Amino acid sequence: MALVILPGLNNLIEDISEEKKLPPHVVESALREALLKGYEKYRRTFYIGVKEDPFDEEYFNNFDVGLDLDEEGYRILSSKIIVEEVESEDHQISLQEVKQVADDAQIGDTVVLDVTPEKEDFGRMAASTTKQVLAQKLRDQQRKMIQEEFADLEDPVLTARVIRFERQSVIMGVSSGIGRPEVEAELPKRDQLPNDNYRANATFKVFLKEVSEIARKGPQLFVSRANAGLVVYLFENEVPEIQEGTVKIVAVSREANPPSRAVGPRTKVAVDSIEKEVDPVGACIGARGARIQQVVNELRGEKIDVIKWSSDPIQYILNSLSPAKVDLVRLVDPEGQHAHVLVPPDQLSLAIGREGQNVRLAARLTGWKIDVKNSHEYDQEAEDNAVAELIVQREEEENLQRESEQRLEAEQAARAAEDARLRELYPLPEDDEEYEDEIFEEEAFSESNEMKNLKQDELLSSEEKTR
Repeated sequence: MALVILPGLNNLIEDISEEKKLPPHVVESALREALLKGYEKYRRTFYIGVKEDPFDEEYFNNFDVGLDLDEEGYRILSSKIIVEEVESEDHQISLQEVKQVADDAQIGDTVVLDVTPEKEDFGRMAASTTKQVLAQKLRDQQRKMIQEEFADLEDPVLTARVIRFERQSVIMGVSSGIGRPEVEAELPKRDQLPNDNYRANATFKVFLKEVSEIARKGPQLFVSRANAGLVVYLFENEVPEIQEGTVKIVAVSREANPPSRAVGPRTKVAVDSIEKEVDPVGACIGARGARIQQVVNELRGEKIDVIKWSSDPIQYILNSLSPAKVDLVRLVDPEGQHAHVLVPPDQLSLAIGREGQNVRLAARLTGWKIDVKNSHEYDQEAEDNAVAELIVQREEEENLQRESEQRLEAEQAARAAEDARLRELYPLPEDDEEYEDEIFEEEAFSESNEMKNLKQDELLSSEEKTR
């Protein structure tokens, strides 16, 4: 068959390559796959309404498409095996037929033949299939490149541009580096900040939260404005001491989407210094608050408390409740990490925070359960009794959990021992090599006896014939 001409093939590949931001060889590969699927559809159309489709999934594995970029066309090629007698015309060719053009051909050799149908015969359905498959293959290649580009990204914070809105999500354009094309990423509702104004083309710093593989969609980027990693990144970029390693961020507790609209976003950051003469809190705040103000501006006015980390849990809890003034911190259950914090009446609401936000963030930051109490009304004896009951309850729950784990371990050990005992009594062929050898020897001995019996029968038969 003659080459099927596709006018402007080279320009088509270049245009798709530029539009989809894909290398030309990737576009060529997608086009070959699409044309091959179109050929499959062309072949199947001959059986529509006539009889059952005879082609299985692997039927067309020996077919390929050859693109000729110089002459701007394509051919459908079929690899066929030379046989004496042909059973499948699509996969085999007779030796006699090949001998007409190649005298040295032998059975078992493979020849490649041009089986391109005429362009007029290709059909509307086949052409439509080719277009659909090409579009799908190009999307698949785009997503594959996205996954490879962003999966191992060292810097998880990107600059994103608002493109459009889908339901409650914001679709943003992100790039992995200078000169790299933008790709789409989804910013879900739960990862948005309430103070952000997501208008078209507005730019934001976002945290690359996940590169997920979604059924029927392929790799998908998910970004976040509410992730604590974004706060860490902003401080690292604004505070030279953090970049140098003199100051380190020990813990971050963030509530970017409070349960109530009456409460704004808030973050607590615990910092420490490896040099005594360096004030970690002052380094993060900067002169006249210049450094922390840059972080606050990027997070659209979010409140940020920077506190000094301490290895002493009492001091750490006291610092975490900043800006409230604390009278006393009692570690009522150190093992269960439970503390009572006593504050003056006028500091009670400040320590707890609006709708409990301040104490909630402090508890997450320190890892301790914190109960804020009015120091003027605190009854230590009654509180200790209540805590003692809680400790007993906790210990009972821990004992039950421990007993349950031990019982499970014992059951698993007993099951394993029983399995081992049964295998000793009734060894499986794959478990016992000696057993396999014995069976092999028995089978070999049995076969040897059968051969001897056959030879004896043959001898007896021969003697009877002689008589």
